[in-house]
Amino acid sequence: MSLLRPFRATDLFKFNNVNLDHWTETYSLSFYLSYLAQWPDLSFIQTAPSSTRTMGYVIGKAEGTDPVATRRGELPTLHGHVTAITVAPEYRRLGLANGLMQLLEDVSHRVYNAYFVDLFVRPSNTTAVTMYEKMGYDVYRKVQEYYYGGGGKGKDEDGYDMRKALPRDKEGKTVRKNGRNFMVDPQDTIFEPAYRP
Repeated sequence: MSLLRPFRATDLFKFNNVNLDHWTETYSLSFYLSYLAQWPDLSFIQTAPSSTRTMGYVIGKAEGTDPVATRRGELPTLHGHVTAITVAPEYRRLGLANGLMQLLEDVSHRVYNAYFVDLFVRPSNTTAVTMYEKMGYDVYRKVQEYYYGGGGKGKDEDGYDMRKALPRDKEGKTVRKNGRNFMVDPQDTIFEPAYRP
């Protein structure tokens, strides 16, 4: 039986088998450590039975503000954000990513009282886009030249900002179905960090 537990700093020295995938964004140690220090409850790792081999992990954060702004008609922005999620190639198609995402969604809902969870994905990663859609995520908007390289004619690739409404957003105001028609600049996707209430 595999072990699903909180991600620890020492796991950073054991997850190379997962991060070698070309779709996985790899960050600096200080980046990962800052997440683990600020949002330890939004990062999880799954290890293989009877070993410490990493099967997959998710690292997230909380962003946005609670709705003093909504009284003025603005949309609430408090949400959980998936910064990185990946599963080692030999453990794919077992439902691990789905379980990791559900855990992050649950913490975003129960601990941070968030309205939605969002993530960014390359449109060319059709396998991931399809997987997220099956999990209930929809493209909220396209982000112009969000990813370095990978676009046509050597240009940067646009990104999809995908969202899933959480129970607090009963009316679905923070999501949309036709988001591929909405293009924004990368600076329009920046939110203030949110911390445990």
